[in-house]
Amino acid sequence: MGRLGVGIIGTGMIGQVHADAARRSGALIIGVSGSSVDSAQAAVEAWASEGRAMQVEEMLSDPVVSVVHLCVPNHLHEAFATRVLEAGKHVVCEKPLSLDLAGARRMTELAGRSGLVAAVPFIYRYHPLVAEARSRTRTGNVGDVRLIHGSYLQDWLSDPAAHNWRVDAARGGASRAFADIGSHWCDVVEWVSGHRLTEVQAMTQTVPRDRIAAGTAQDPTRTEDIACVNFRTDKGAVGTVVVSQVSPGRKNRLWFEISGTESGISFDQEQPEGLWVGSRSGIQTVLRDPAFLSPEAAALPNLPPGHAQGYNDCFAAFVMDVYAAVAGRSEERMPTFSDGVRAAVITDAVLTSAQKNSWVDVQH
Repeated sequence: MGRLGVGIIGTGMIGQVHADAARRSGALIIGVSGSSVDSAQAAVEAWASEGRAMQVEEMLSDPVVSVVHLCVPNHLHEAFATRVLEAGKHVVCEKPLSLDLAGARRMTELAGRSGLVAAVPFIYRYHPLVAEARSRTRTGNVGDVRLIHGSYLQDWLSDPAAHNWRVDAARGGASRAFADIGSHWCDVVEWVSGHRLTEVQAMTQTVPRDRIAAGTAQDPTRTEDIACVNFRTDKGAVGTVVVSQVSPGRKNRLWFEISGTESGISFDQEQPEGLWVGSRSGIQTVLRDPAFLSPEAAALPNLPPGHAQGYNDCFAAFVMDVYAAVAGRSEERMPTFSDGVRAAVITDAVLTSAQKNSWVDVQH
């Protein structure tokens, strides 16, 4: 049987990440499509030399292409995903799935009717020590979970001159910081804890800045830079998360702590080789060594202890699961469009709460 053929639509940084993961998962990149022939050709030469520049129509009609990775700005997700699924191709779509909840639901309903694999890269599930945290929480080592808290902090917009398409609500959506990175935090803590957020109380802020955008002296975009969210869960826990893209020095710090009646567990994505575990009788750091991890964590791709694993390794493990699902071997861990809808539901509740300055129920 030949290698799985894939296509990539989008030539930015995340397109390169998808290409690396596809290659590491044993797939063959058939083609790359971009906003122009030149951008597609440049991407092929830089990181997909086995493929060729293709128009989207050509890619969707190519019988060798089985999976299409969508790495385009948010406002293009729904239209492209619809075309991919209607062409009978499996799809991996970046998040958020759509500009709004209604669009995310339409995409998920179409994917369900198609019977095709439709995945969204909530890749932080694939850190072995996140899996270890999940195993310890789900098997009762932590006890009854009382508190879930943490943050996801970046600094790329702390420069007053920083600007790209993500800050444009027309292309990025009504929410930026929370939809972009807060969604990752919520997905991973719900995955680890088994709790679901049921109510939120949110406050958002956009930091004043002078930007040059679209040839104007003032950027009209008012999507949020910061979101502070209190929440309650379906199993009686409370919590809070701070999301920011204007925190100087914080490059990509997804951090969470889960406190139970027996112990607490904490994970920091910028220090992914250690899991903090604490109790009243002592504190330990569990290192990533498959010999001492739970079966769930040890089953993930693991380099020998002391050889650090990170973001690209998680992304490759996610893509391996997607391609296994295409072959008929599904993994519970693999995030699907349903998880993308879940993220959109929470984001919608956060924006509504911030607007109303009140607690808001998170829809089922």
